[in-house]
Amino acid sequence: MKVGFNFANLLGTVYCRGNLVFTPDGNSLLSPVGNRVSCFDLVNNKSFTFDFEHRKNIARIALSPQGTLLLSVDEDGRAILTNFVRRATLHHFNFKSKVQDLKFSPDGTHFAVAAGRKIEVWRTPNHNEEREFAPFVKHREYAGHYDIVNHITWSSDSRFFLTASKDLTVKVYSLNPMEGFVPTSLAGHKDSVIGAYFSKDQETIYTVSKDGALFEWKWQEVPLKAGGEGGEGDKDEDMEEKPRPERWMITEKHFFLQNNAKVKCATFHQDSGLLVVGFDSGIFGLYEMPDFNMIHTLSISQHGIDFVTINKSGEWLAFGASKLGQLLVWEWQSESYILKQQGHFDAMNSLVYTPDGQRVITTADDGKIKVWDATSGFCIVTFTEHTAGVTACEFAKRGNVLFTASLDGSIRAWDLIRYRNFRTFTAPSRLQFSSLAVDPSGEVVCAGSLDSFDIHLWSVQTGQLIEQLSGHEGPVSSLSFAPNGRNLVSGSWDTTVRVWSIFTRTQTSEPLQLQADVLCVSFRPDAQQIAVSTLDGQLTFWDVENAEQVGHVDGRKDVSGGRKAADRTTAANAAGSKHFNTLCYSVDGTCVLAGGNSKYICLYDVASGSLVRKFTVSVNLSIDGTQEFLNSKNLTEAGPLDLINDQGEASDLEDRIDRTLPGASRGDMSQRKVRPEIRISALAFSPSGRSFAAASTEGLLIYSLDNIALFDPFDLDVDVTPAATLAEKDYVKALVMAFRLNEKYLVHRVYEAIPADDIKLVVRGLPVVYLGRLLRFVAEMADETPHVEFALLWIEAVMTKHGRVIRERRGEFEAEMRGVAKSIKRIQSELAKLADENVYTLEFLLSAPVPTKTSVEGSRYKMVTENGESEEEDVDMENGSNEGDWMGLSGSDRN
Repeated sequence: MKVGFNFANLLGTVYCRGNLVFTPDGNSLLSPVGNRVSCFDLVNNKSFTFDFEHRKNIARIALSPQGTLLLSVDEDGRAILTNFVRRATLHHFNFKSKVQDLKFSPDGTHFAVAAGRKIEVWRTPNHNEEREFAPFVKHREYAGHYDIVNHITWSSDSRFFLTASKDLTVKVYSLNPMEGFVPTSLAGHKDSVIGAYFSKDQETIYTVSKDGALFEWKWQEVPLKAGGEGGEGDKDEDMEEKPRPERWMITEKHFFLQNNAKVKCATFHQDSGLLVVGFDSGIFGLYEMPDFNMIHTLSISQHGIDFVTINKSGEWLAFGASKLGQLLVWEWQSESYILKQQGHFDAMNSLVYTPDGQRVITTADDGKIKVWDATSGFCIVTFTEHTAGVTACEFAKRGNVLFTASLDGSIRAWDLIRYRNFRTFTAPSRLQFSSLAVDPSGEVVCAGSLDSFDIHLWSVQTGQLIEQLSGHEGPVSSLSFAPNGRNLVSGSWDTTVRVWSIFTRTQTSEPLQLQADVLCVSFRPDAQQIAVSTLDGQLTFWDVENAEQVGHVDGRKDVSGGRKAADRTTAANAAGSKHFNTLCYSVDGTCVLAGGNSKYICLYDVASGSLVRKFTVSVNLSIDGTQEFLNSKNLTEAGPLDLINDQGEASDLEDRIDRTLPGASRGDMSQRKVRPEIRISALAFSPSGRSFAAASTEGLLIYSLDNIALFDPFDLDVDVTPAATLAEKDYVKALVMAFRLNEKYLVHRVYEAIPADDIKLVVRGLPVVYLGRLLRFVAEMADETPHVEFALLWIEAVMTKHGRVIRERRGEFEAEMRGVAKSIKRIQSELAKLADENVYTLEFLLSAPVPTKTSVEGSRYKMVTENGESEEEDVDMENGSNEGDWMGLSGSDRN
């Protein structure tokens, strides 16, 4: 079995906190998810997550105007510079202060950082700089504010920028010293200023404060004071000699008046003059400036809107709400949602793949069941019928039927074709079900509870309770059906595992005695072996037929790791993280994957019992249990600094008010503020075995063998340069070199330089390792460029020369072939539509007679009629030589 799994994507979390950024083309949206960054492609309906991780949750992100550099900063001010196109980390840097805002200049040469009360302007790293010691070079530092800077806005010419601060003022700074320019302070607001914006012509400045006031500033002459000195004549002479001074002045004052709701975020689109404002009541307003016309308002969240942004064309608005983890993209002209995603509000409990491997189902303590598309990373549907936390889910091997168990005392069956709940199973007494298993045929469902020691069985067809299996002397913690449907295995806290033959007349069970409480049991795909995880950190493997132990793994040292802030003992001695809560077999049954209350996922080889690989789930210090050693500086007499609630020391009144109730854990008014703890609650391999999913505190992590590397520098040497690609017209070598460099413009240049007659020869000589890249590129060119026939020639050549390889390695080229099929179908539909629209024009052109130059005798030429018969007509040669020229005859030929 291949074990080279790498991080591929993060599902289940779409927005945590921080700002949102649109790409320069406006088609993709970047969102911080914990200590990672996700990119949602809104046009192609795809998403991916960068594989780099910050030490803490991300506070701000910024993308350069060219769309090449991504700068992300966490809560402590540590920054990571990433190549957005390559998804490769370039540099780490520490700003040594909390960063409130981060903006690139429109020309991309500088970026400004709001660090506390100061503004730092840095030069953007440039590859043209030779022998540069450090990628980040500070251009200048600006001071003048007396409180935290909330917002930075650049002018369109990148010469000036505005800063809005908590000290109720807005300041205008210049990037470089300019003659006659003095930094200006704009004062007049009565609350913290959260945004300041230039108009398109830079003649007007709009400032928005937290109390809902919008001020409009213009550069005007200072008005004369009442009762000016001298008479009118003297006054006119003075004005001619001394012009009146000019400054920024308030010309208009507007107020949003949203029932005392505070403004939390705002953004302004210069080209269209649209101002979008988000309030803490979950309402946003769209206003047209400078007339302050309210286009409309809409409530999109139960809690406040944390951030809003608008794309380059001004059509899509993106909103982020951190309380519920909502991410919305709204098209204001058509008043429709482009994207509406929300992750689980509480921790995930279980997950399962659909039989085709295209979707992942997750359940959580918030009572919701979400269906995620494994390819695109988006949530397709959410079920909310359960009234309490959903603890387990299982898929029937036949049909699209999902079963879920919940703490509300019900087992529900879901139809994933019509997306509805078609059956509900309940017990005679009130129980909270914690484990679930389904017969492979989908006829019997069984569930176990921590309240009762019995196992309940229901008939899926009738919905009636068939049997209650008794025998365990403790709560039932885990259930698993054999893939062949013969046996049912149950694990209990009474330190036994029982193998039930429920379809026989006797319904006997074989108890297997273990040394500690059983936490999880799992069947091997061939139904010959089971794996058992116990509270003492042991993994044991049992032969089902002979009821004997065949393997053993001590995983206490492998899984232990991570010390919580309140732990009295070290990570090596902490007992809470030294056992596996969940485990699953690989598809071929040779390996087992296990995880628990720690940051590690362990992959073991069943035959040898050795640790094959260890995956680190997260290094996020904002989550408890991710660091091995605690810093003694963070320990005080009142306890760890991370656990001390400093909400009462906030500067704003609404932030100081604590509306939580002690002791309760759910609901709007009773949410406890505790640090999340790292844990792995569920693991599952995909049916193909090429990837696996892990339900963690941060979200649903996908690890895959098929993670496509955007830059794979194999076979690179000093001779592979852009200048050498087409130097010798060796088209196969040129195409291979372009693929090695992986520059799209270079591949496009080589692609169009190859003559159509040589396409088959080039495809025949192309190594198979580049076949997938060629298919992806040709499919993309067929969609983007007008050279349809050229792209079809490439596709035909690839299918003709390498069709057998593609058929034999179907799984490897499945995604590429899907893109090719999509492109061909689109071309077919467009050509058919074009032909239908011009059918009469084509018939008219085909019915017209066609002149030929077969023979010219004297002054006669032939016309081929529609019936194919030739007719001869006289031509007047005395009127000139135009007829001879028309027939392609030179003067010598005429003589």
